[in-house]
Amino acid sequence: MASQGFGSARDEFAAMLEQSFGAEGGFEGRVVKGRVTAIENDMVVIDVGLKSEGRVPLREFAAPGQQADIKAGDDVEVYVDRVENANGEAMLSRDRARREASWNKLEEQFQAGERVEGVIFGRVKGGFTVDLSGAVAFLPGSQVDVRPVRDVAPLMDIPQPFQILKMDRRRGNIVVSRRAVLEETRAEQRTSLIANLVEGAIVDGVVKNITDYGAFVDLGGVDGLLHVTDMSYRRVAHPSEVINIGDTVRVQIVRINRDTQRISLGMKQLESDPWEGAEAKYPIGGRFSGRVTNITDYGAFVELEAGVEGLVHVSEMSWTKKNVHPGKIVSTSQEVDVVVLEVDADKRRISLGIKQAAENPWLAFTERHPVGSVVEGEVKNATEFGLFIGLDGDIDGMVHMSDIAWGVSGEEALGRYNRGDAVKAVVLDVDAEKERISLGIKQLEDNRAQSAPASPSSNAEMRRGETVTCTVVEVKDAGIDVQVGDSGPIAFIRRGDLSRDRDEQRPDRFQVGQKVDALIVGMDRQTRRPQLSIKAREIAEEQQAVAQYGSSDSGASLGDILGAALNRARDNTDRDA
Repeated sequence: MASQGFGSARDEFAAMLEQSFGAEGGFEGRVVKGRVTAIENDMVVIDVGLKSEGRVPLREFAAPGQQADIKAGDDVEVYVDRVENANGEAMLSRDRARREASWNKLEEQFQAGERVEGVIFGRVKGGFTVDLSGAVAFLPGSQVDVRPVRDVAPLMDIPQPFQILKMDRRRGNIVVSRRAVLEETRAEQRTSLIANLVEGAIVDGVVKNITDYGAFVDLGGVDGLLHVTDMSYRRVAHPSEVINIGDTVRVQIVRINRDTQRISLGMKQLESDPWEGAEAKYPIGGRFSGRVTNITDYGAFVELEAGVEGLVHVSEMSWTKKNVHPGKIVSTSQEVDVVVLEVDADKRRISLGIKQAAENPWLAFTERHPVGSVVEGEVKNATEFGLFIGLDGDIDGMVHMSDIAWGVSGEEALGRYNRGDAVKAVVLDVDAEKERISLGIKQLEDNRAQSAPASPSSNAEMRRGETVTCTVVEVKDAGIDVQVGDSGPIAFIRRGDLSRDRDEQRPDRFQVGQKVDALIVGMDRQTRRPQLSIKAREIAEEQQAVAQYGSSDSGASLGDILGAALNRARDNTDRDA
């Protein structure tokens, strides 16, 4: 009986031990509640209902950057890692308890898209560590603020909201963003502020940033763009010419885009428009002074007043300097006199001329040197058709090859002069509109043709009504140039004088070197050049033939009359031979 009692007690003890170990085994890997029994140095002693108490470092009860606030008798939650260690103590962790609880809550908040509160407590490569109530998260450097932050110290150890970007509980990874929270907050504030703004309103703002195309102005939580073209009516090369970062400026809201939440601002809109009444202020032909503000390949811009600029086209910059870059005529910031050529206030355009403000050198030359006067200059260039002589006023006059010397060919006369030679010449003609001056050198001498024996082929004195033999020296669209005789003057026969037949009044039917007979119909007293006409010669010959051989009215045809004249002329020629 005794042995049976002992066996029964032993089974009961084994069952109790098994139950005890089973219960304790269920503690491992769980978060349980315990009571602080003592604080020994930097360790907290906690009773969680096991056979032995556990110890947890005091620092695990302190939030980052703060002191631990715990005392004996406080109830706390801890994580049971193992029931007993080598010393027979329970292995507990406050950090893991907080982490487990935090992960559960964070997963719920992440799924709901809610913000979480955390504290930046450390710096790691590429970013920072954040304590999320026990769970450690990574904050990338680019997600700290909406703008780069040089010093993050003021943001550390301060509870603040974050947005969870990514979570992986299996790997224990959490990535958070402070920037997303700030952007969302700013967007809410921006929407609220923009709702209270109206186009045309005048507000004050602070310049936050300057770019090449304008400046961003803080209007009290919302930024607006002040474009460089809206800063002033005058030309502004860079916004820094007008404003600086940190300046308080008064601006007008020009436009609000509610969809994109973009605000356009303007400063010049607060000033009076200088283009109002521009046509009255700057009448055509008026002369004004201005400052060169910009030089381009096609001209220069001249500021007449702040905000009003006109363009001087390169063709209106100088009377004499042609095909020259504007930068070689004027320079930036130079004060110049201009004349208004055209005004278009609607398009804000004014055409100006610099050369019109100066004396026209061709008109001035005409006043000082009328036709027939003698001038002196230097040969600047020799071409195949004449000489260019430099004259007063930085202009040139041309001596045609036929007006260089009497009695010699044009080519031979050209060979007598070289570039740089000083020469005298007579003014033959001035065309100020076409900017041309015709000169003659041979006109300084007596026309030796006047004293030579009369002969069509020599330099004889030529009289009106004479028929002369000429040589074609140049064929032009409007007629032909011919040389009278072998070394006589060059004369021009107009297209209408090339033939009495309109179909034959074509210059291209003549060739250089061809001999033609023409009638002298007049003389130019100034140039001493004969005025010739082939048409007049043909008409004169016909009239002479009619007079000698009969009239068409008597029954003879014009062909018969001319045929008889030709036969008689042939008979006379044979007899002379």
